[in-house]
Amino acid sequence: MVFEEIYAQYAPKIFRLCMGYVNDHEHAQDLTQETFIAVWQHLSSFRQEAAIGTWIFRIASNNCLRSMERKKRVTHVELPVHLEEIMEETKEEKLQLLYRCIAELEETERIIISLVLEDLPQAEIAAIVGLSDGNTRVKIHRIKEKLSQKMKQHGKF
Repeated sequence: MVFEEIYAQYAPKIFRLCMGYVNDHEHAQDLTQETFIAVWQHLSSFRQEAAIGTWIFRIASNNCLRSMERKKRVTHVELPVHLEEIMEETKEEKLQLLYRCIAELEETERIIISLVLEDLPQAEIAAIVGLSDGNTRVKIHRIKEKLSQKMKQHGKF
């Protein structure tokens, strides 16, 4: 017999046998597939001491028994039912929150922090807003502190 004929004749029977062992449709399909992989690999060495069906059923039974034994060795632990879902914020969500907090600042502060976010040097920011370098440096520090507080109020930071 060629493999395709063997498979067509015995696959449904082997599947039902595997279902009897594991009572799980997907697992039984996997075991059936594993069985026929073994049949295909060893078909040339089949000695015909027994009927081919007996040989295939023996391979399937051994696969099922090994699978059940492996399943017994694996420790199954149930997860607690009341786990809090911790949603990780995306970078986009964090940026949106930052810009909402910036929108709550005074106009001058919004301009200054926007220029900081554009990576402009402090001297250039001072020239744009008409402040001294020292005053600009202090304002930037204070604005960052305000934003930090606002982010904490929103529970993010």
